[in-house]
Amino acid sequence: MPPGALKPTGGGDHYRVFTPYWRAWQDARRRKVLGAPGRIALPDKLAAGRLPSASVKGGSPDVVAGGESAARERLTAWRRRANEYAKGHDDLAGDRTSRLSPYLHFGCVSPLDVESEVDSPEFVRQLCWRDFYHQVLAGFPELPRRAYRRGVTEDWRDDPAALDAWKEGRTGVSIVDAGMRQLVAEGFMHNRARLITASYLTKHLWVDWREGAAWFAHWLLDADIADNWGNWQWVAGTGNNPRPNQRFNPERQATRFDPDGRYRERYLGSRPESGRQKSGRQERPARSG
Repeated sequence: MPPGALKPTGGGDHYRVFTPYWRAWQDARRRKVLGAPGRIALPDKLAAGRLPSASVKGGSPDVVAGGESAARERLTAWRRRANEYAKGHDDLAGDRTSRLSPYLHFGCVSPLDVESEVDSPEFVRQLCWRDFYHQVLAGFPELPRRAYRRGVTEDWRDDPAALDAWKEGRTGVSIVDAGMRQLVAEGFMHNRARLITASYLTKHLWVDWREGAAWFAHWLLDADIADNWGNWQWVAGTGNNPRPNQRFNPERQATRFDPDGRYRERYLGSRPESGRQKSGRQERPARSG
């Protein structure tokens, strides 16, 4: 859905809360999915050039294959499994998510195409979140730089050592470290792990969300400006979250979504010891004035 296609009935240039946008988005008319063009004509004097190498020095070693063919194959495979999404999308080790986000980011497949192929309301809701943040960014272009929520108090700590430990996956909190190591290894992170790691940086270490968003943008293959910075602001309590003081307890999250430690073992090399982990600094929650 184009950013300006839906307007709030009560006025304003964009929806600030997701649920009303979701209701309007569901009822909005869709255009037909168009077929592939038979030929693409380049502007005069513009050379097509050569495709860059898939192996980029300093990049993630385990990135997925790119291109439309790979996107179509993944979409076809996901169409057969999409009914698992509602029950299993938070299972960190099971990884029962589509992994289509990099292909959506690079335009290898369109969100309209994905919606038309997949029969899963819960999964389609995630496509709506994508559109939601694009209309937020259109209405508030400062999203990557400035707090979206009016009157929010930002009092971040300057702690380079803590930030580096978080980036390198050596905080001592196994679920956080596993997520951060997945990010660097694959250029991707499970969505539940994104929530946990972002909450840990902003709500436990009290480090500026801009630092975290920039690090994600450096590594993520799917780092849309709207989605990446919108989600970071949502977690930090400076964005569109109606509950700005919400935080994710990493120990409880690990117990609930990686109960046998298989996700952590995959990225840390060993299963975490049972019992209470070190959870790092417990700082002030986000505040809005």
